[in-house]
Amino acid sequence: MASPSRAVLVLVLALASAATAAKARFTATQWTSAHATFYGDETAAETMGGACGYGNLYATGYGTDTAALSTTLFKDGYGCGTCYQIRCAGSPWCRSGSPSITVTATNLCPPNWAQDSNAGGWCNPPRTHFDLSKPAFMRMAQWRAGIVPVVYRRVPCVRSGGLRFALQGNAYWLLAFVMNVAGAGDVAEVAVRSGGAGAAWVRMGHNWGASYQAFAQLGGRALSFRVTSYTTRQTVIAADVAPPNWCLGLTYQASVNFS
Repeated sequence: MASPSRAVLVLVLALASAATAAKARFTATQWTSAHATFYGDETAAETMGGACGYGNLYATGYGTDTAALSTTLFKDGYGCGTCYQIRCAGSPWCRSGSPSITVTATNLCPPNWAQDSNAGGWCNPPRTHFDLSKPAFMRMAQWRAGIVPVVYRRVPCVRSGGLRFALQGNAYWLLAFVMNVAGAGDVAEVAVRSGGAGAAWVRMGHNWGASYQAFAQLGGRALSFRVTSYTTRQTVIAADVAPPNWCLGLTYQASVNFS
């Protein structure tokens, strides 16, 4: 039988572990004021691709509920994958009842220094601005408005299934696009391991958007990825997500994701 002191220690450690997990879990932020515009037409064709590198947004699961972020929110690509709840506020162009929409950051709205920040240069720093797909914009405001004041907050990203890794590169260079990220939605660090649990982790550098690269020969063995959230610093390991015969140009889905 365990001693009372040992039982207390085990309980304390369990509670500390639970508290750490709860702290790492991303929760919604406070509502903040900003503005929103839209780009493209009702087909949202212009939103495909984008600075995050998610490619065809229908194929990668993001659809048309997307936004291009101003530089302040984009954070050199570390804002990719974050989710926002947005509501039109204080404008006659708002939809009745001011319904909210939830979008994922998939692109950058670059600065336009040729125009004043309050007259066309909507995405100029330090403004926080959302350039939405037209279908998303039209659910909260009439498109004729062009630009509307909004309130927004970051919210947890709800995803179906595990993390996805789209692989590109060559025999000496691996480029991985990290997608379908739940929780805070963002990524700060990625490491890759080629082979079993005893193999060393190789830190991947941030390339651009949601892509990370490693200059190493990793072929012929199963790939595992260790992913750390930018916001919460929570880390998950997608073990053996790509089989030993993995191929460039394919996307592999893990069984794990962030909470």
